[in-house]
Amino acid sequence: MYRTFLIGLLAMSPAIFAQDAAKGHWTGAIEVPNNTMAIEVDLDKSANGWIGSLAIPAQGATGLPLEAIAFQNGKWTFRVKGAPGEPTFTGTISEDGKAMTGDFAQGPGIMPFKLTRTGDPKVETPKTSPAVAKEFTGAWEGTLEAGMSLRLKLKITNAESGATATLTSVDQGGAEIPVSAITQKDAKLTLEVKAVNGGYEAELNKEGTELTGTWSQNGNAIPLKLKKAAN
Repeated sequence: MYRTFLIGLLAMSPAIFAQDAAKGHWTGAIEVPNNTMAIEVDLDKSANGWIGSLAIPAQGATGLPLEAIAFQNGKWTFRVKGAPGEPTFTGTISEDGKAMTGDFAQGPGIMPFKLTRTGDPKVETPKTSPAVAKEFTGAWEGTLEAGMSLRLKLKITNAESGATATLTSVDQGGAEIPVSAITQKDAKLTLEVKAVNGGYEAELNKEGTELTGTWSQNGNAIPLKLKKAAN
């Protein structure tokens, strides 16, 4: 009986291990045209399912949330949440569990990637931001003049867990980019958008109709005014 039980257990083990094989801190690169882009991926399994985050050191981007993490037909897939073009990784893990190789797809482009497991997962989860004054909630619209005109939409809401916000670049695919952190003090508002290594600092006018401030990204600072959208 014990021998039969042991054989059954061994037969199940590869499938069980495969389901958890992606767990860890992975470092490597995506082979973009004429270059390589270093990345760091953290994948972990929580009580509510898989969680993950991505860092792109060269762009100063950290804590980019990953979603749709799944193992199917022998391959692992995960997607960068809120990024234009639905950037998605699809790869297989080596038998020794030390390497993951596959393809990275964003829009029509497909590029190979290779990652090496270098330690335990350290998923950077979004922080909870305190609720903001009701004058800041709602939809805001404006245009960023950054060599080209980019229409932006900012949406701020208060939930039970605190304030949440998304930023949408209408002319760059229209995907909702999650705002990582929101800070409001009196008439001043500060937003951190890790997904694009950006941030916004602004002040609300007395009428509560305009936010006037500066958008900062990759060392560049550009004036940005947002107006409260009509309901």
